[in-house]
Amino acid sequence: QEQLLESGGGSAQAGGSLRLSCEAPTNIYRNRCLAWFRQAPGKERERVAQIYCDGSNVYYVDSVKGRFTISRDNADNRVYLSMDNLKPEDTGVYYCAAGRACDCPRPGFSGYNWIWGQGTQVTVSS
Repeated sequence: QEQLLESGGGSAQAGGSLRLSCEAPTNIYRNRCLAWFRQAPGKERERVAQIYCDGSNVYYVDSVKGRFTISRDNADNRVYLSMDNLKPEDTGVYYCAAGRACDCPRPGFSGYNWIWGQGTQVTVSS
């Protein structure tokens, strides 16, 4: 079963921190690219961060560089998104996603067939 289970969303003040967690089935976790996307109200979904199955080639969208960290935990098949120095513009629904291979699609590539989690709301107030 291909199901991604997210947790950790919520509310924070600007400058605060949150950590999102996503648990993946073993067959997906070990062999797939994993990524975090977000969708703000009225905007398109954007890829925030991604990491190859071996933990290499980490990518961040420019707006979160230096503030967000994506990581994988092989002990419990989880991918995390640690978010520090949060800003109101970080508000949105955050989605965990798994790719179809170890390598991730290049940033900006659209039309890729991701496996999606259900999403978790993050709200940052000023």
